[in-house]
Amino acid sequence: MPHYGPVEMTGSLVDALLTQTERPIEVIVVDDCSPQPFPERAGVILVRRERNGGFGAAVNSGAERASGDLLLILNSDVEIESDFIQRLSEAAEPWLPAVCGPLLRDGLGGFEITGRHFPTARGQGVEWLSGLARFRDHRLLHEAIGNDTRCRPGATVSVDWLVGAALLLPLATFRQVGGFDTGFYMNCEEVDLQRRLRDLGIPSVFLGAVTAIHRGAGSSDPSQRRAWTAGSRHRYARKWDSPARLRSTLAAATAVNAVTNGVRQLAGRDIDALAVAREEWHLAVGDQR
Repeated sequence: MPHYGPVEMTGSLVDALLTQTERPIEVIVVDDCSPQPFPERAGVILVRRERNGGFGAAVNSGAERASGDLLLILNSDVEIESDFIQRLSEAAEPWLPAVCGPLLRDGLGGFEITGRHFPTARGQGVEWLSGLARFRDHRLLHEAIGNDTRCRPGATVSVDWLVGAALLLPLATFRQVGGFDTGFYMNCEEVDLQRRLRDLGIPSVFLGAVTAIHRGAGSSDPSQRRAWTAGSRHRYARKWDSPARLRSTLAAATAVNAVTNGVRQLAGRDIDALAVAREEWHLAVGDQR
C-alpha cells in the first residue's frame, strides 16, 4: 500500500487489514516520501522511500519486501470489510495465475466500472470531448471510452485490464515481468503491467461478487492529475500504439472543445475558452521524445 498524504486515511486501511484473521498476511506500507510521514506501528512493515517516485515505484518497493504467495495492491483511499481478503482470495483461486480485482463502490451507492478495454487513440479522443460529459452515464459512451460495461455487481468477467486501486495476483507473476514500469509516474502503470502479463497468457478477471469502497483521489494532487494522466497516456502510446495517432486525435478533440467552449462563453457561461484550449493543446501534443 503506497502512502502519500493524510496519515489518518492510510491508518484506517491498515487497521482494517490487521483485523483480517482468516489467513496469514503481512501488511506493507510504502511511505513515498510523504509530507505527512507514516509512523512506525506494530504489525506493519514500513518502507520509507528517499524520494517520491509515484504509484508504480512505491508498489515495487513494497513488493521487494513481500514474502507471501499472493500480492494484494491497495490504494490508501480504499475501505474494506472484515472478511475482504478471505472473500477476494477465494473468488480469485479458480482463476490463478491471474490479475483479479473486486467491484469498487464510491461510497454513495454507485460503483466504478473497473474493468476496461485496452486504450485506443479513438477512445481517448472521445473521452477528451468535454461536450459529451452530459452523457457520461450512458452505456454507449462508457464503451466508447474503454469501459467494459459487463463489469457489474455480481458478475465475473475476463477483461483486458483492471483499475489498480485493488489488485490481487501471484507475487511470482508480478516479479516475473519486473513489476510496474516506473517510467509511469501516475496512471497507466497498471494497464502496461496487465498488457505485459497478457502477452504471457495471464488474464485479468473482474470479481463483482467481492466489494470494496474507493473514495478516490486520496493520494494525488488534483491540480496535477490531468497532466499526469495525459503524460502517462503519451508514454503508453509510445510503448504500445502510435504516439502520432494519439497526438493528432487529441489535437482534433481539442479543436472541437474550443468551438464548444467558445459557444458556451458567448452564451454567458463562466469559462475562458482560449485559456482552456491552450491548456488542452499542451496536454494533447505532449512530450514527443
